[in-house]
Amino acid sequence: MIHPVILAGGSGTRLWPVSRKSLPKQFANLTGRQSLFQQTVHRIKGRGFAKPMVITGEDYRFLVQQQLEDTIPTGGDIVIEPEGRNTAAAILTAALMRRDEPDAVLLVLPSDHAIHNDTEFQSAIQRAAVAAKNGHIVTLGIQPDHAATGYGYLKVEGGNEDALLIAEFKEKPSAMAAAEMLAEGGWLWNSGMFLFRVDTVLRAFETHAPDLMAPCEAALGLSAEDLGFRRLDAGAFGRCRDVSFDYAVMEHLEDSVAFPLDCGWSDLGSWKALKAASDEDNCDNVTIGNTSAVDCEGTMLKSTNPDMKLVGLGLKNIVAVATDDGILVTDVDRSGEVGKLVETMRADGDPQADGFKRCYRPWGYYETLSLGPRFQVKRIMVEPGAKLSLQSHVHRAEHWVVVSGSARVTVGDAIKLLSENESTYIPLGAIHRLENPGKLPLHLIEVQSGCYLGEDDIIRYEDIYDRVEAA
Repeated sequence: MIHPVILAGGSGTRLWPVSRKSLPKQFANLTGRQSLFQQTVHRIKGRGFAKPMVITGEDYRFLVQQQLEDTIPTGGDIVIEPEGRNTAAAILTAALMRRDEPDAVLLVLPSDHAIHNDTEFQSAIQRAAVAAKNGHIVTLGIQPDHAATGYGYLKVEGGNEDALLIAEFKEKPSAMAAAEMLAEGGWLWNSGMFLFRVDTVLRAFETHAPDLMAPCEAALGLSAEDLGFRRLDAGAFGRCRDVSFDYAVMEHLEDSVAFPLDCGWSDLGSWKALKAASDEDNCDNVTIGNTSAVDCEGTMLKSTNPDMKLVGLGLKNIVAVATDDGILVTDVDRSGEVGKLVETMRADGDPQADGFKRCYRPWGYYETLSLGPRFQVKRIMVEPGAKLSLQSHVHRAEHWVVVSGSARVTVGDAIKLLSENESTYIPLGAIHRLENPGKLPLHLIEVQSGCYLGEDDIIRYEDIYDRVEAA
C-alpha cells in the first residue's frame, strides 16, 4: 500500500488571470475538467493507494476539504501549515505523522501538475515503489523533449531502468545550458515527485537537515484537531528553515535514484506550458471556453465566463485569456514573465492581482455584481446544509431576495423560511443568520446599503467554522 502525500499550499501567479492568490492554479479549472488538485486526487484513488494526506495553508483548508470529498467520498487527512515554509518542512511533517509505520512508502505529489496518462503513471509508481521499499529515495524524472529553462534537471548515470543513479542536480539552467544538456543526453527533468520509506527519509533528514527535526516535531506535537483538520503549531513551525526538499536533502545523498516517467507530464508553469499540454487544432491553436480562433496560428484563447465571447482574428503566437475582471494578452514565448507582471500589479494596488470578484467561503461563495456610493449588490450561494455565522453589522443594512433554493433566516428572535422569489430585510445592527436547510444550493441576491460596506464590518457571535476574520 502506497501512502500519497499531496502538497497543496502554493499560491501561484504564473497563470494569471485564472490563477491568483485567492484561488491558485491547483484549485482552478484550467482545462474544462476537474481542477488540477482533483485530478491529482483521482489519480491516486483506488487499489494500491491508501487514503491521501493533504498539506495545505490556512486560506485553502475548506476548498481542499470540499474538492477532496467531491473526488473521494471517504476524504483524507488534511494538515494545515500556519505559514508556507517550502517543501522540506512539509515532507518531514508528513513522514513524522507516519513515524509509527517505519516501512510505509510515501508518495509525495505536487497538486498543480498535469498528467495525461493516468494508467501509465499508476503503473510506474508501483514499479518505482520497489526501489523505495529497498531503502532508496526515488525521484520521478521526466525525459526532456525540449531545452526547457523552467525545470530543474537530474544527471543520471548507471543503475537500471527502474532505478537510475542520480549523479548531479542542476537548478533551472540558462537556455544555452539547457540546449547543451538536451544534446548531451543522460539528463531528466526533476518533476518534484518522490517515493521513500518513512524510516529512510527520517534518517536522511537527521543526517542532512537536522535543524528541521526539532521544530517539525514540536509543531506536530503541539498540533490540534480543528473542524476535522490537523493544525500545526504556528510558533514551532515558524522556526523551520524555508528550504526545498531538494536543497535540504536530495542534493546531499549519494544513493538517491531516479525513475524515468513517461506519462505526458507538465508542471503547467506558464500559459505556454498549458498550451503545449492541451489539444491543438491543425493550426496549432488551443481554444478553451466560449472562444473562436479565425485565421489564427499557434495561438491560445481561453474564456472562463460562458457569457463572454473571446474571438481572435489573424493572431499568431499569442495567448489571450479573459476572466470576469481581467484580460491577459501576451506573446506565447513571453508568457513565462506573467508572474513579474502580477508583482507590478500588486505594487500598484490592483485588487485583481490577488483576488477575484467571486470569493469562496466554507459555506459557499459570494461575488459583487455592482458597487457604488452607499450600496453594493452581491450574489450569494450557500451549499446545502451550510450556514453563515450569527452576526451583526454596525454600518449597513441588507435586503435578501431568494433566487433559487430555500433559506432559513434568523433576525433577532424571529426565524422564518424563504422560498424562491421571497425576500426579507435585515436592519442595521440586527443580529442575524442565513442558513440553507435544503438539499440544493441556495442562490440569493443581497443588496447592502450604508455608509461603510467593507467585509470587516462584522461582529460574530457564533460560527460553526471557527473563523476569527471577516467572512
